[in-house]
Amino acid sequence: MSAERALAEAGGSLVESAYQTMRRRVIDNVWPPGYRALEQELALALGMSRTPMREALVRLKNEGLVELIPRHGMRVLPVSADDMRDIYEMLTALEPMAAELAVRRRPSKAQLQPLLDASRDMERALKTDDLDAWAAADESFHRNLIALSGNRLLIDAAQNCADRARRARIVTLRMRPKPIHSTREHIDVVEKIRAGDGRAAFDAQRAHRERGARELLAILEHYRLKTL
Repeated sequence: MSAERALAEAGGSLVESAYQTMRRRVIDNVWPPGYRALEQELALALGMSRTPMREALVRLKNEGLVELIPRHGMRVLPVSADDMRDIYEMLTALEPMAAELAVRRRPSKAQLQPLLDASRDMERALKTDDLDAWAAADESFHRNLIALSGNRLLIDAAQNCADRARRARIVTLRMRPKPIHSTREHIDVVEKIRAGDGRAAFDAQRAHRERGARELLAILEHYRLKTL
């Protein structure tokens, strides 16, 4: 490998590392909306030079997660109620498609097991009122369902939306009624996939996402939360 290529690959790896680290801090609300940091502070925190960090920030800006402020670094952007409406519309379109595509792939029992495991973990978490564990298991279900589609473009688009929705879910998790319906609805989707009924799997997942969207948007309206 040439020295030039080695340097290019090392630089690309640093950009990816910076991007993934900063994106996760935004998505997990470690850096909440309104959080500001100078480029020098970010570079020091990440243990790298400003060049790869700046490239990573541009990627985050293009995703609508941060605002770049000349000579003042970056600011984490809030998620608006309109953003959440748009995100849930996307998820409501993409996840039912994933369920239908999963049926076409005829997944094995082993391939469906992660969905059942996640649903079981959600049920256990509800019994102990562990909402954080419930949310983690719920995310696992949706992530594995999307993966079963086998469509890389769909997976990337849906996961990006789900990551952005996570910020609002963390904030509103304890504002919602106890999420007692999701597990049953998840099991219903798995049963439709197992039965090989693509149309029914599509409809079941769409109904599930539509209910979730209604609940979240109702919370935003009730608490008059224009941004999160």
